[in-house]
Amino acid sequence: MPPRGASRKGAFFYGMVLSTGFIAGGLLTQVCRRFLPPSAVKEFFTTGVTPAFGPLTVDLVVLKFAIGPVAVDVSLLSLLGVLLAYLIARSLF
Repeated sequence: MPPRGASRKGAFFYGMVLSTGFIAGGLLTQVCRRFLPPSAVKEFFTTGVTPAFGPLTVDLVVLKFAIGPVAVDVSLLSLLGVLLAYLIARSLF
């Protein structure tokens, strides 16, 4: 029997919450970038860090392909989207 208060949610649940949160946060970031007037608030909420890696070349003699570059744009609003998705998912399940 799991300890009291232990979560039985798996990796799939948390992966879906992260995916949903980043999509919602990215959408919110793009809306704010487009419609907010130029100001310090806009810069604060929409400035992101974009780590990237790639391209990765795979050569299997018979098959050769390249993957990438892959980049993730993380801003304050995308992290807020993840937090909101987690809180909503936790309250529903």
